[in-house]
Amino acid sequence: MTAPEHFVSTEPFDPNLLEADQDLVSGHASQLKLIWWQFRRHRLALASGILLLAVYLLILIVEFVAPYNVRTRDVDNIYAPPQQVRLFHEGSFVGPFVYGRTMALDMTTLKRVYSDDLGDVQPLRFFCHGDSYRFWNLVDGDVHLVCPAREGQFFLLGTDRLGRDVFSRILYGARISLTIGLLGVTTSFVLGIVIGGLAGYWGGWFDMAVQRVIEVLQSIPSIPLWLAMAAIMPADWSPFVVYLGITFILGLLDWTGLARAVRSKLLALREEDYVLAAQMMGAKSPRIIARHLIPGFLSHLIASATLTIPGMILGETTLSFLGLGLRPPIASWGVLLTEARTVNVIALYPWLLFPAVPVIVIILAFNFLGDGLRDAADPYH
Repeated sequence: MTAPEHFVSTEPFDPNLLEADQDLVSGHASQLKLIWWQFRRHRLALASGILLLAVYLLILIVEFVAPYNVRTRDVDNIYAPPQQVRLFHEGSFVGPFVYGRTMALDMTTLKRVYSDDLGDVQPLRFFCHGDSYRFWNLVDGDVHLVCPAREGQFFLLGTDRLGRDVFSRILYGARISLTIGLLGVTTSFVLGIVIGGLAGYWGGWFDMAVQRVIEVLQSIPSIPLWLAMAAIMPADWSPFVVYLGITFILGLLDWTGLARAVRSKLLALREEDYVLAAQMMGAKSPRIIARHLIPGFLSHLIASATLTIPGMILGETTLSFLGLGLRPPIASWGVLLTEARTVNVIALYPWLLFPAVPVIVIILAFNFLGDGLRDAADPYH
């Protein structure tokens, strides 16, 4: 039996190969490139990353995107249900608009009943002048992406008990809830990397003391510990100081898992030849940890960060929902959900639960992103 013939192309090498193919052929692909090529195959993680990037860019211009100021009240539209955006009126194209409303009081349940006035067409305005605001508390402005018609209303997700637009408050709350996750993770990572790195590199009595402290902290139930830490903050602190305090508390309570992961990695890496060579050349311990050991599992740290931020967001939401976290006038998703703590409110005004939707979506997106990063980084660290 004769062996099959092999075909060898006589065509010259095409220099216009894809960048990935060129790097793989030449062997010059970096670790970050390998992780990126693997990560972009994970469609769900890639879509989650794009969504999170868009949301974090949105909170930079939330004053412009929100139709109303976070504190604007409309006493004539208390507990108003969401308005439906329409394009056609009586078969004719009008563009984005909402119908005006009439309100009547149900004398049996004392509930406000709103009904659309089909004769009152209120076209929405875009790139318009509306409620005044102070952009990032630095620059005064009044330009919005979308505004209600003049002398009209536009409540996309309804209003609360004070007549404030729920959609606008969700957008403002995103800035607080999402940044508290980033700041909390920064605090947690600094503590986890420093303490865990020193414990794994030095070992001995320091490692033993750190492990005992971690075991004690991890044995305490998280919610009672949150409550105790939040309760010690004075009631007369300003909302901004409370915000920083909650961020610091979440970071203090979440460093233990990362510290153990860093310690286990350093225990395995500190015996490598390049670490011994750095020690023999006189490099100090902080330099060896920062320049030689941590980069060896940086991809693992990135994946851990994306899985830690959802816990921070949930922690802030839980504390604020229980009334022990952020307080009005700060608007976070947890503060907004305090409006829906009673069964009667949920039954009569279910749109007050809308702030829970972005919490669920963002946490799922972070988890999908973390899974994708972990799967992409696993083969290469």
